[in-house]
Amino acid sequence: MDKTQFMASTGDLLRLEPQELQFPFELRKHISCSFQLSNKTDNYVAFKVKTTNPKKYCVKPNTGIVTPWATCNVMVTMQAQKEVPADMQCKDKFLVQSVVAAPGATAKDISTDMFNKESGHNVEECKLRVVYLPSPRASFSDNGHTAVSEFTAAARPYVDSQDNSFEMRALISKLTDERNSATQLHKHLQQELEVLRPQTSSRTSSTGNNPVMYVVLIGVIVISLGYLMIQNHLKVCLISLPFSRGRICY
Repeated sequence: MDKTQFMASTGDLLRLEPQELQFPFELRKHISCSFQLSNKTDNYVAFKVKTTNPKKYCVKPNTGIVTPWATCNVMVTMQAQKEVPADMQCKDKFLVQSVVAAPGATAKDISTDMFNKESGHNVEECKLRVVYLPSPRASFSDNGHTAVSEFTAAARPYVDSQDNSFEMRALISKLTDERNSATQLHKHLQQELEVLRPQTSSRTSSTGNNPVMYVVLIGVIVISLGYLMIQNHLKVCLISLPFSRGRICY
């Protein structure tokens, strides 16, 4: 563990501890850490916290007054991150400015001009760097690189979608085969019907009915309905296929 995390930044007015803001990095979670400001003087000291990435962090309080020989804890919360940074490195920095305030001053008495060096104020500045730490659920690979568990969590939806895509394609292949079989059977029954029509026309005129003809007609109707159902089901599956760039219909 880096020894610098236990070191404090010491100025004439305030003492900052630690010098690093350490965040146990986890994806899609708000992460907080804190540092302490200690007033080493008999004066009221006003402070202001700045960062190079204000949209990424929330600092409470970002301004305030530290009474003589007192301390103040500052909480820094990092917004939930969607991606793991390269090599778990962070270039963000924090700057703590401090200046002597009037005796009895409160946070309401703080103004932006108090921290303006050009106005002649003696502004003391201390810097804090940001360090990402592996979360407790992280593991390490043989080559020393951190394998954070969030990598697996981030990749899981893609793997699941690939599995679903494979199952969907298998179902479509099965339905396609059934549709082809139904098409062939439908054509075969139509051919049989065409063959039976001349042979049964004379029988129909003499007997008045034709049971064979009725059976064939019913078979054609049933196969046609089955063919239409398979066709519609296949279209629905193709339209809902993941990663498709457009509708695929037969």
